Amino acid sequence: MQTYDIQVRPMGDFESDIHRKAAAVFVDGYGKELTFLSKDRERLIDTFSQMICPDVFYLAELDHEIVGILACSNNHKRALTIDQTILRKSFGYVKGSLAYRFMKDEFNKKLPYQDDTGYIESVATTGKARGKGVSTTLFRYVLENASYQRYVLEVVDTNENAYRLYTKLGFSEIERKKESFSKLKGFKERIYMELSVGTLYRH
Repeated sequence: MQTYDIQVRPMGDFESDIHRKAAAVFVDGYGKELTFLSKDRERLIDTFSQMICPDVFYLAELDHEIVGILACSNNHKRALTIDQTILRKSFGYVKGSLAYRFMKDEFNKKLPYQDDTGYIESVATTGKARGKGVSTTLFRYVLENASYQRYVLEVVDTNENAYRLYTKLGFSEIERKKESFSKLKGFKERIYMELSVGTLYRH
């Protein structure tokens, strides 16, 4: 099996401003979900680069190119701060306002966890990097280097590949929540999973 030299660093450790490069991976990873806003990739990248919180992001490099992102958020900072003014400026008043309404609870809501819990979100890779172990490398780096005692994440029921990966990494299912407007969104449930540091060391 071929192995790849994937390097992971906290976003804050990069000397240059790489908000746009990180946003490009986010847009490529969540392009299907973002088409309701725009099909213009550059506009999406410009918009989300302004809302990324670098303090919680980790970036994966392959051949000196950013190919993967992962945010380990907490009850003080989330991966993105959804800004209504930015959205309206990028997509117009009506669409920007609707986007803010749909996305603010997803990202702006304070997490209901204690200080010892990291919340993993906004995991994405570029298309050409998929299947090369980028997500696994990102997860292992964060689980081994971040200082949390417990990690929580969520995955939708249709994302079977991600669910298998998280299970392989040691996460176990703790709760399922039915999703409103499931037909419109394309999935029925959000699955919440957790991993404790003690469990990690047994894997």
